[in-house]
Amino acid sequence: MKWVDNAAVLVVLLFSISTNAFGERLSFSQKLDMQVRFDERSDRDHRSQYRMRYYPSLSLSSDDAWSLNSFVVTGQSFASSHNTFGSDTSDYLYARRLYLRYEFSDGKMEAGIIPTYKGRVSSSGLSKDGWIKGMRSVYALQKDSEIELVIGELDNTNANSAFDSFHQLNYVELEYSAKMGQTHSYELSVERMTDSNFIRGEYRWQYTPSHTLFVESVQQLSSSSSKFVIGLSGKTSMGNYPLSYFSHYSYVSEGFGPRAELTEDFLGTGHGASAEISGDITLIDDTEWFIRADVVDSVSRLLAGIKVSFEQ
Repeated sequence: MKWVDNAAVLVVLLFSISTNAFGERLSFSQKLDMQVRFDERSDRDHRSQYRMRYYPSLSLSSDDAWSLNSFVVTGQSFASSHNTFGSDTSDYLYARRLYLRYEFSDGKMEAGIIPTYKGRVSSSGLSKDGWIKGMRSVYALQKDSEIELVIGELDNTNANSAFDSFHQLNYVELEYSAKMGQTHSYELSVERMTDSNFIRGEYRWQYTPSHTLFVESVQQLSSSSSKFVIGLSGKTSMGNYPLSYFSHYSYVSEGFGPRAELTEDFLGTGHGASAEISGDITLIDDTEWFIRADVVDSVSRLLAGIKVSFEQ
């Protein structure tokens, strides 16, 4: 690859040296997933792309409470993790995260260049390939509820800037999440990012063991601009062959701003719909195929590809 930054090299060396030097006292784990896809979009030429995500983790204590974690991935920007075959200007591999995590009975804490999420990634949340320079604290309030506070910096969204020095505190997120029995859950949060304030809500109803309805909304407090999502996800089958699916309708206001572009696979503002179906390739372990169709106003896109994962 032409563009492999120094941080990515240093991360790999750090985990490799630590494992070799302290192998008997430290526990090392790693995960690698790779994807190849065909991307057909109505407003530009079709292209073939690839993605590689690498997640190394080094346990620093015998009870695995303390760990050092990182994330190295292809792609050039916050919400983009794909490179394009045959392109001289799309051949990147960058380290995007390096953070210390402490897990305890009532929650966890993270500090450094941390993930954008604490667990599952929502359609209205920030891209799972992104990063925040700062700290996250998650505390369980009761058996089925918890509160999360994230403070830090979200500024330059070019992947090669993820390891730049901290400049200013401009990102704050306070979220309360709770379960209502086994089938209902919700989240409420207030956010400060991209020089704007937002309030976000999410409701999920697992109406059968295999199917979930979700509704999400993000409102910009200084204007009437908003994002709304309603959809279904779950598992089904074709005969004896199991399938996973994900589908949703969305609306993003024209003036919603950069907050919209930092979400997963943003296509444009206006009314949109998306549907994806995937299944395992039974002859090859940890490999699956997927097909996805997206439409946002006058722009349409078809994605099809194969994903494979390795874990140690």
